[in-house]
Amino acid sequence: MSDSNSGANTTSLPPAILVQRYRLERRLAQGGMAEVWLGTDLSLTRQVAVKLLKPTLAADPVVAERFRREAIAVAQLSHPNIVAVYDAVEDIIGAEKRQAVVMQLVNGKSLRQLLDEQKRLSPDLTMHIGACVASALACAHQANLVHRDVKPGNILITPDGRVLLTDFGIAKGLGSTDDDLTSPNVMMGTAKYLSPEQVRGRKLDGRADLYSLGLVLYECLAGRVPFLGETDADTALARLNRDPTDLTRLRPTLPYGLAPLIHRLLCRKPDDRYSTGTEVRNELQRIAGQPRNDLTGDTSRDLSRGNTPPNTPPNTPPNTPRQSSRTGQTPTQRSDTRSRTTGATPTVASATGPGARRSSPVSSARTPTPVGGYQPVRPGRAAGAPVRADRTPPATTRPRQQPNRKFEQKSTPSTVVVGALLLIAFIVGLVLWVTMGNDDATGFTPASTAAPDTVVTVAGPTPAITSVRTFDPDGDQQERDDLAALVTDNDLSTAWTTVCYSSQYLGGKQGVGLVADLGSAGTGTFTVAIGSAPYQLKVFAAPEGTQPTTFSEWGEAVGSFNGQQAGTVAVDLATPARYVLVSFNELGTDNACTDNPYRGAINELGFA
Repeated sequence: MSDSNSGANTTSLPPAILVQRYRLERRLAQGGMAEVWLGTDLSLTRQVAVKLLKPTLAADPVVAERFRREAIAVAQLSHPNIVAVYDAVEDIIGAEKRQAVVMQLVNGKSLRQLLDEQKRLSPDLTMHIGACVASALACAHQANLVHRDVKPGNILITPDGRVLLTDFGIAKGLGSTDDDLTSPNVMMGTAKYLSPEQVRGRKLDGRADLYSLGLVLYECLAGRVPFLGETDADTALARLNRDPTDLTRLRPTLPYGLAPLIHRLLCRKPDDRYSTGTEVRNELQRIAGQPRNDLTGDTSRDLSRGNTPPNTPPNTPPNTPRQSSRTGQTPTQRSDTRSRTTGATPTVASATGPGARRSSPVSSARTPTPVGGYQPVRPGRAAGAPVRADRTPPATTRPRQQPNRKFEQKSTPSTVVVGALLLIAFIVGLVLWVTMGNDDATGFTPASTAAPDTVVTVAGPTPAITSVRTFDPDGDQQERDDLAALVTDNDLSTAWTTVCYSSQYLGGKQGVGLVADLGSAGTGTFTVAIGSAPYQLKVFAAPEGTQPTTFSEWGEAVGSFNGQQAGTVAVDLATPARYVLVSFNELGTDNACTDNPYRGAINELGFA
């Protein structure tokens, strides 16, 4: 059932007491088949949820029987991640026969509501939800039930972090010989979350539910489902013809192993997926429990950057040095020739923890209640070998405004040229001496031909920043353009800032930032004074020509930085460049932002 809140609307039904026991208080939600009401169990003096089949459907004996079977099926399941069913009743309300299922009341909101509010969730919360739902599905599958409608609207989340799976209305028994009570020509379920075998109308097992769970987890991290067409049929059929977009392209900072797990759930062939929900839960627990390479004790950021350097391909194991295809050096070996950091030693960020959970319903300081034997991993716990902190004292001065000597152009004149110049100087000096020595007594000096003016070629000035404009290709093409000039006013107390974002990772954008135009191509050192933290920032360069308008046109970054404190970073541009892009991939918190707490700031840009 697709829920939609309706508050205390009671217009569809007069006040009633079902079977002289369950008093209906107010309607909580409604869908295509049923309404959910807040009720009071007068016998046990407790609040319950009463799911009422709509009167137009209650008159259909097939639908009514399917509704009754849901109660019977779910009543057999006893699991902390499955909404419990207490009773199934039938009564007359307003001269109409009504069927109802009395269920456990869950004080919380659906995952659908949460995603509509926040678009994307943190990896920690996503893994917690996935492990809980996988555990619930394992219980259902063990009882020979396939849910067939796993979707965000059927996943409930409470403020203390409990996750419950609900609405087994179209569940089907595995190997059951009973009539399915559904048309063989109708796809049961919601088009966006159907498995390929459901679309084809083939026999199902628990792996169909695991595919749907993979779609849910994909949406939690990417902010959208991987398959979406103009119609429900187009959406359902899309998954038969292609694989989903690589999740690491949409969310590159995921914990190592999470994206491959989700893509395995989304394999088109059931045999290529995980076989049981227990297997999925255990794998999610393993990924969530990976040691975090945290040098500062801050656990508010993404797991993956604690284990994998920036720009590491998704399949590269953590802590594996990568060699550059251009220099043959590891990132550590290239640090002296690619970038310098001042003000604070950049540290690699750690995991999404309390900082990322500010947008989730479990953002309370309380530890989520263990559900289904699964306890979310507490960020920052000790695991693996201890990490030795970098004790290098931070620099206290701004970087030297000159290129790294390794990349300076050598202008030493050759020996032949020096020798020729010395010989010419000697001959000229000799001629002058002879001429001056031949002056007569009258002081007359023989006339001489004046030497022509010598043209001296002087090297042109180093290009400087001539203009700065904002860069927001995934948004409205502008990002506080009115503040862009503040980064070249030689005043570190002023800054250009992004707008305030609800997500520290810019809500799915590849990045936002500033493009500096140097007027002409040149080499030198480009510096960025960053005024926000923590941050993840990349620098790109482009030669003469038209300024790139997309990230793909910029190519590879010439510098990449992560930091826990505001400071200045520098990149040596060895190849002549005219345009330089400075792009934020992660924003810091800003107290000046209220509803959306994340914002990036750049105080000054420089080139010399």
